[in-house]
Amino acid sequence: MSATAFASRPEPIQRPTPGIAMTEQVAGQIELLPPPALALLVSLHRAIEPDRQLLLQARRERQARFDAGELPDFRADTRAIREDDWKVAPLPAALLDRRVEITGPTDPKMVINALNSGAKVFMADFEDSTSPTWKNLLAGQQSLIGAVDGDLSYDAPATAKGPGKHYALRPLDEQAVLIVRPRGWHLDEKHVLVDGQAIAGGLFDAGLFAFHNGRALQAKDRGPYFYLPKLQSMEEAALWETALSHIEAMLGLPHAQIKVTVLIETLPAVFEMDEILHALRDRIVGLNCGRWDYIFSYLKTFRRHPDRVLPERGQVTMTQPFLKAYSELLIKTCHRRGAHAMGGMAAQIPINNDEAANEQALARVRADKLREVTAGHDGTWVAHPALIPVAMEIFNEHMPNSNQHEVLRNDVQVSRDALIEPSKGTVTRAGFEGNVEVCVRYLAAWLDGNGCVPIHHLMEDAATAEISRAQIWQWLHHDGQHLDDGTAIDTTLLATTLRNLPSRLGNRDALPGSGRIDQAIDLLDRLSRADELADFLTLPAYQLID
Repeated sequence: MSATAFASRPEPIQRPTPGIAMTEQVAGQIELLPPPALALLVSLHRAIEPDRQLLLQARRERQARFDAGELPDFRADTRAIREDDWKVAPLPAALLDRRVEITGPTDPKMVINALNSGAKVFMADFEDSTSPTWKNLLAGQQSLIGAVDGDLSYDAPATAKGPGKHYALRPLDEQAVLIVRPRGWHLDEKHVLVDGQAIAGGLFDAGLFAFHNGRALQAKDRGPYFYLPKLQSMEEAALWETALSHIEAMLGLPHAQIKVTVLIETLPAVFEMDEILHALRDRIVGLNCGRWDYIFSYLKTFRRHPDRVLPERGQVTMTQPFLKAYSELLIKTCHRRGAHAMGGMAAQIPINNDEAANEQALARVRADKLREVTAGHDGTWVAHPALIPVAMEIFNEHMPNSNQHEVLRNDVQVSRDALIEPSKGTVTRAGFEGNVEVCVRYLAAWLDGNGCVPIHHLMEDAATAEISRAQIWQWLHHDGQHLDDGTAIDTTLLATTLRNLPSRLGNRDALPGSGRIDQAIDLLDRLSRADELADFLTLPAYQLID
């Protein structure tokens, strides 16, 4: 299946499916969304949406308590789950060894390169590295259908730098294992209305992928497998259990045929890791340290706490006490329960024109991966294929078996206070201006349809933009914040930085989303000055894309 097939096929005639409507129409849509798929989405929405809305309201109520001064803590009502001895279900053979995983969006070239990359797993991302335009979402689903079928190909056009190139998949036994990340519970899919309501973006992503690929993946002992993002509680995990069981029943798949890994990337979730594993115990394979979103969640949770304002993001590394405690507790919790403890992302990309700078970047990657494997992690993430051999070498040397569940980390004793200990540091002018630049550049590209953007030799996704704009808001809304040179962090500094940004960007026409930069500046300015910190940058931005 070529990458152009989705756009070129003629539209068949289709009768409406009761209860569901599309607000947009693109070529190939009817073939990808036949009546049985639409019926699955309708059934999913009706089964899940009421509880989803209740859980989103519970999030808002809990955040209001945090804003009033309450601190997150381990739950008293679930103590028995944490203290009892139990294990998750045995892991499938295809996911026993996950020492290096690569992540990225779902366009055909990325999917082919990632599956062929030599990594153990490829996480195809409909969430933080995909701008959820209707065209992107449907083309991504089509790419994954081709990948599962084994006939996905892509022909890159010739450019001034060289001739065109043909991309095709290697045989299945030479490919990374495919895991799909659907969107989180907070995101709607505005292009699909069921009974007049937008369906949850995650239900659309997971349901449609399973509909087209579930039986084929079952036959290959390859899933379907999902990465579940941004959960905040065991109840949210239990809702995914209900949704995935519903999909299995509708598609005739065995119970727990669908396996999941959960990203622990919110501060509330770190206090419920045992409970999340327990809620999904028939199908969960592991937990992942989603470090960037976790930092964003720390900022958001403590947005009204002046004693927990973080320094600039470059100083908030995994050696900071609250992040070290989080990662070590995750390892201990997972291995006690028989699940993988996955490490975090290395976002570096090669610096081809500066050998010394490139080696410095690779040295940081090696140090980070060495920290992870010696702490007990069973695998790690990279954003670029060039980092796979680097990470693989470290894990091969220190983890000779397929995983290291035997590393129980009984030495780890983590308290509530250790998980929320504030970081110490400063805010430099370069750090402040860097947050503004990265947020604007990423947001401009995202609004233009690109959710995975190289900026200053790092592959950035929505998490970086979320950290950047949340820090700006927090610095502006707490008295006494200043740069390390004494300059007050206030709306005047923000206005000056935004005004000077276009000149700093140089040839802006060469940047992804160049035509959206002014719109991105306006949105960041508005969100930064607002009295309330927006829950997610992508919520208001979603209203600005097709």
